[in-house]
Formats: sequence, structure tokens, C-alpha cells
Amino acid sequence: MSEKRWSVRPEGSNWGEFGADDQLGRLNLITPERRRQAALEVREGIAFCLSLPLDCPNVQLNPRRLPPILAYSMRGEDPAMNYPFQKLAPDQTDVVCDDRATLSLQFSTQWDSLCHIGELYDAQGDGVEEATYYNGFCAHVHVRGPFDYLKDRAPMQGPFGANALGIERIAETALQARGVMIDLHAHVGLEKIAVGYDQLMRIFEADQVEVEPGDVLCFRTGFDRALLARYHDPSAPFDQHRCSGLDGTDLRLLRWIDDCGASALVSDNEAVELLPDHAAIHGRGTRIPLHNLCLFKLGVPLGEMFLLSDLADWLRARGRSRFLFTAPPLRLPGAVGSPVTGVGTV
Repeated sequence: MSEKRWSVRPEGSNWGEFGADDQLGRLNLITPERRRQAALEVREGIAFCLSLPLDCPNVQLNPRRLPPILAYSMRGEDPAMNYPFQKLAPDQTDVVCDDRATLSLQFSTQWDSLCHIGELYDAQGDGVEEATYYNGFCAHVHVRGPFDYLKDRAPMQGPFGANALGIERIAETALQARGVMIDLHAHVGLEKIAVGYDQLMRIFEADQVEVEPGDVLCFRTGFDRALLARYHDPSAPFDQHRCSGLDGTDLRLLRWIDDCGASALVSDNEAVELLPDHAAIHGRGTRIPLHNLCLFKLGVPLGEMFLLSDLADWLRARGRSRFLFTAPPLRLPGAVGSPVTGVGTV
């Protein structure tokens, strides 16, 4: 690759620090030594599933993200469900089931790749803003869609998808690291509270939480259990906006995320940060500042709607916060996001 994609990097970004062509961002901090340290957190040999059912939630949180449609494969004109091979040869006794699914890749427990959120940015310093992503990768060259929206919807030629920064880059790392559970729910409950730097540091002190470079930070808000309650009982009360999250408007919090060296941020809520209705953001700029910092500037993947509460309760009862976190996404070349079946091992 090695073309010069930017001359002026965004203020507060780390573009180029892991190499001119880097597509992993701070996942580079998960070194073999840090994986060995993470493995030392496994003492009991107990594994926790960190993912919701793939068809959960059963409420429409995002109108553009739809639940999976499960169907059967076909063998000619025959559905391949309970299909007896006796149809092919009278002496065969095997029976087969094959199926398929249509997925929205960011519906349930999910990873956001580094090209999920970009910015209109003047990377060359020539006064021209273009749709740009982490480390200077840009629209229409590296991330291809059907239209150039900045040029009156000029049609673009396929193939479409992420030729750079796709979700497969994260999958190739196997994404295994030390997880650090940060139990917001234990301190603020299931309430709409934007947790900023000061409150987060008080939580760290109270729970004796320590963060080191390369760690995956897991923010438990309790929203996962609200989603599961509604999933199991469609009549259960549910408020999409009733949960805590990080305050992306708190500049000291954003600075701490930069300084702490975390390789990824994960939550059980919808977006890690509270979405913009909790505060007025004035003037020109991003409306999702934590996404902008993590995905666009620092190369820190975001995991959303993980199932964290069971593991969080187990760790809290034992005065622990660290565990072995394993959660590679689907290795689907060109995809922007991916469902994930995560595992926390203690």
C-alpha cells in the first residue's frame, strides 16, 4: 500500500505511530507478553459467554439494523432440513440439515471496525475535506460505497466494501487479551447517567481497578439484562435510554482513554458512550465524540451490547476485576462490523 494518504494528522490522533499502513491501531499493544499476562488471570477454569442471542434484542433499537432471518438451504427443489439421503440412494441412512441466515452485522453483540466511523477531514492540508478514516484511509479508494455523497451522489463503481480497515483485520489478530471489568451498574444502577472522568476514577478507587496498556476495558451498565428480560418476555417494561454510559463530552475522560493505552472498549449498552440526547453539543463537529476519538483518531475498536453482567457479578463477589477476554469477530473480508461470540475465562 504505502501511498502517502495524509500530510496533516488530526490533533490528538496516533496516525502513523504503528506504521504508515497500519490497520490495527491500538490492537498492536496486545503483544505476546500481554497475552501471557492475560492467561494468568485464568485460575478457576470457568468460562462465561459474553454474547447475547443473535436475535436479541427483540425491540428495534436502530431502524437500519434488523434481526437475522434464518432459513433452510436447498438441495435442488428440496429443503435441506431433515433431508433423507435415501432420496438419493435407497440404502443410505443418513439425514442432513443445512441452513442459512441473512444478517445485519451490527444488530446484536458486535464489534465496530475502524472504518465504522470516519470524519470529513482535510488530510492533505489543501483545504479540501474528504470522508476519511483511521490512519488516513479514505472513501472511494479504501472504503467503497455506491455514491460519492459530497459530489451530488455521483455513482461509484463496485465492488463495494472495506478494502482497508475491514473487520477481518481484527479477526486476524484473534483478539485475545486481558479484560478489565468496570462495573458502572454497581455504582449508578440502571439509570441514564453519563459517567465522566471524575466519577470513573472514584469507581476505580472503590473497586481497586487497574488498567494497563493493551487491556480491553469492559463497561457493565446492566443494559444487557434489560435486553434479555424483554427478549424472554415481550411484555416486560423496557426503556431504551435508561442505562449509563461514558460521557463523550468530557474532555478529561477522552484524554484518559488516550493516555491509558486500552486496546479496545466494550460495553453492554448500545454505544459505549451515551448517545447525544444527553447533552447539547454546539457548533460544527462530531456528535459522537467517543466514537470519533476511538475509531477515527486512535484506532481503538468498540464492542457493543456484550453480555457482561453474569461475569461482572462473579468477579465482584470475589473482589476481582481482571479476566481472559477472547472475542474475535467474523473473518468476513470487506465488512464494517461483525457479530461476535465472546468468552470471558476466569
